[in-house]
Amino acid sequence: MSAEPLVKISNLNFTYDRRPVLTGINMEIHRGQVVAIMGSSGCGKTTTMRLIGGQLKPTSGSVSIGGQVVHELDDEGLYALRRRMGMLFQFGALFTDMSVYDNVAFQMREHTGLPDELIHDLVLMKLHAVGLRGVHHLMPSELSGGMARRVALARAIALDPMLMMYDEPFAGLDPISLSVVGQLIRTLNDALGACSIVVTHDVQESLKIVDYVYFVSEGKIVAEGTADEIRKSTAPYVHQFIWGEADGPVPFHYPAPPYGDAMLQEVSRAR
Repeated sequence: MSAEPLVKISNLNFTYDRRPVLTGINMEIHRGQVVAIMGSSGCGKTTTMRLIGGQLKPTSGSVSIGGQVVHELDDEGLYALRRRMGMLFQFGALFTDMSVYDNVAFQMREHTGLPDELIHDLVLMKLHAVGLRGVHHLMPSELSGGMARRVALARAIALDPMLMMYDEPFAGLDPISLSVVGQLIRTLNDALGACSIVVTHDVQESLKIVDYVYFVSEGKIVAEGTADEIRKSTAPYVHQFIWGEADGPVPFHYPAPPYGDAMLQEVSRAR
């Protein structure tokens, strides 16, 4: 692990209008690491990713990547930084009117001056890395969900990014595809010497491949640690989330008056 983090988030705060979404977030992610950001829906995970990618600007605090403060970059600097990032969207987001080959070649054609012959070899290399060199001629509509996710991963690593971000990469996958994608995230990160950020609800699969976990609840980091430390956590919210318990700090029942009182009121009204 390198001494200096590739991604450093310092005292990050973000609000929509006056509603706080993130409060005092601090993270460090080093080259070679796969880091998961976990938490229930609406806790601020995707907002954190958008701040890292420069889609949003923090209310206060900072996000730096490779020593560059993201929100201080001009458009040209931001676009240059983004060319060194890869993004796997939740359901792949392949271009539906392009073949698998053209989807993977897209960034190479847009951002490099490489000749077609070299692009051809690189596209097949990336597809081979995800086990799908044999589908280069197919259209996205001809792929299964797991295959489409793997093609999207090949496209995301087309330019050998230093930072990979994954938004719910396991959503909607069958157990075999889920395991394949998980192992690819780990293997490709190690091969590229990059760092990867995985936003996910899939606890057990993620804990097999990550080096470190940040748990977010109501816009704050409530726990962090290695996979083993998180599994052994006694923090009530973390324990409930990890083991999928129906009741706990996140209650089964939405707040309401006592059930008996409500029934008595109904009886009183009926009289």
